[in-house]
Amino acid sequence: MKRKKVLLFFLTISIISLSFGFGFYFGKLNCKICQPEDIDFSLFWEAYHKLKENFIDQEKFDVQKIIYGAISGMTQALGDPYTTFFSPSETKTFLEDVKGEFEGVGMEIGIKNEKLMVVTPLEGTPAERAKVMAGDEILKIGDKLTEGMSVDEAADLIRGPKGTEVTLTLYREDWAEPKEIKLVREVIKIPTLKWEIKEGDIAYIKIYQFSEKINTDFQEAAIEILKSPAKKIILDLRNNPGGLLDKVVDVAGWFLEKEKVVVIEEKSDGQQKLYKSPGPGRFSTYPIVVLMNSGSASGAEILAGALRDDRGIMLIGENSFGKGSVQEPFDLSNDSMLKITIAKWLTPKGKSIAEVGLAPDIEIKLAEEDYEKGIDSQLDKAIEIIKGIE
Repeated sequence: MKRKKVLLFFLTISIISLSFGFGFYFGKLNCKICQPEDIDFSLFWEAYHKLKENFIDQEKFDVQKIIYGAISGMTQALGDPYTTFFSPSETKTFLEDVKGEFEGVGMEIGIKNEKLMVVTPLEGTPAERAKVMAGDEILKIGDKLTEGMSVDEAADLIRGPKGTEVTLTLYREDWAEPKEIKLVREVIKIPTLKWEIKEGDIAYIKIYQFSEKINTDFQEAAIEILKSPAKKIILDLRNNPGGLLDKVVDVAGWFLEKEKVVVIEEKSDGQQKLYKSPGPGRFSTYPIVVLMNSGSASGAEILAGALRDDRGIMLIGENSFGKGSVQEPFDLSNDSMLKITIAKWLTPKGKSIAEVGLAPDIEIKLAEEDYEKGIDSQLDKAIEIIKGIE
């Protein structure tokens, strides 16, 4: 099956990264190896034969694993944590994750300032129950230090069969020293959204991710909201790690008038592609505020940026993660896959999301003690602000 959808940041606890450098390009048919004329692969073959002739444990000399590891090394050499090679088994896991169900501890991870970070703990998962928070730095996974570790390698170490245990050593700015947290893995089923009426006429909508189900689930919720007494909306994108681009654009279509720009895709040569609202724009006249935090990434940042740029909608909470690059999957032979960063995202006004993220209009930091007590000062502020908007 050809997967041509452009994917955003949806790095669930899934993947493995190996090593070595490799320059083969595999054809779609007959698996022919092509060698560009201007590249000399003699060093690779020299190293390969030395290993083959001298490695002490020949039973471990698995040619297929060496090929996979070499391609992984090639992608790692680019220095982009989001450009990744997936072996056939990893491809299968990745596609399962996009559908919103996997086995692990329930948190998104990423690299920021060359540190392995928690992007967001997912609601109702072992990570959330253990009070893991967005922005926590992951120092160790089990007894392995994460310095220099790729997102994919870390993901493979963290996830595993349900019922098994993994120990994470985390550091948080408010802590005097790192802490070890033991988590028991389980089947993670990620919801798409929930909504409820607050204060009589405010529709509070929390979107967890932009997975394959979001269109159906959001349409059902929207119909109910339109029939309800709701006159205003609080859109909660906190701890939303993103998902599928086309789903983000579709959801934006409910809040923006048709043909309004949702996001700009800019490639390395400067060429730009505009993604526009498909409508129906049924909430385009509703007063809205958006909640976000450091766990709001990728697709969540695109939606928040579009609403602020087009409608002047206020963003409340904390600075977002800053995942502003575009990944596209490319099928390879043997059911393996490359996920390659092909472009960067810009908001409708041309602001880059990468690294810097989106700054809130009203900054409200959620203190750890409030989080533990179930006090939501960010949501309280959003309710206060939306009440004053007509």
